[in-house]
Amino acid sequence: MKKIALSDLSNLYEYEKVRDEMRAHVIALKRHRRLGVGENVSLLFENRATVLFQIQEMVRTERIVADDKLQEELDTYNALIPGPGELSATLFLEIPEIAYMTHEQLRVTVNRFQGLDRESVWLKAGPCSLAAEFEGGGSNEEKMAGVHYLKFTVPPQARAALADRGQRVQLVVDHPNYRAEAHVPPPMRAELLADLAGD
Repeated sequence: MKKIALSDLSNLYEYEKVRDEMRAHVIALKRHRRLGVGENVSLLFENRATVLFQIQEMVRTERIVADDKLQEELDTYNALIPGPGELSATLFLEIPEIAYMTHEQLRVTVNRFQGLDRESVWLKAGPCSLAAEFEGGGSNEEKMAGVHYLKFTVPPQARAALADRGQRVQLVVDHPNYRAEAHVPPPMRAELLADLAGD
């Protein structure tokens, strides 16, 4: 999938004119790209459109206009775009009762997910079990982040299973403190196959 270049970005003035339309498009796109796995975990599979929108929103919020600063944002967010044979996702820890928690309660709740980045998240496609490869820096012994970036390397056999409606496809979280799984529906499977095709 093609990375985003400086020339792909709209300046602040031009972006404001298309923002509502772009936002509506990405919201519709994400409907088939985000999946909850139990009550506290969801994954959003990223592609070029979702990443471009994130960059444009960051540039808008931070009022970034200098080319070197824009390039920094591109370098950061382009890491979310999947390479050949990859799927890329953002994993969110979701705590529904967060508004009623003290800072300490929230810290304890989130920290129960320590170790999630060590072979606890899987994409299972037919006979293939693909472990998520987490980007480093999402957790340490004292603190667990609420957002993580990860990739799945998808071999041809798993890709074929994604395309075969007779094969079962699931997202699975298997962690000592949290176990859940979710069936990957056909519209999401189609999105993932498009990502693997480089669309």
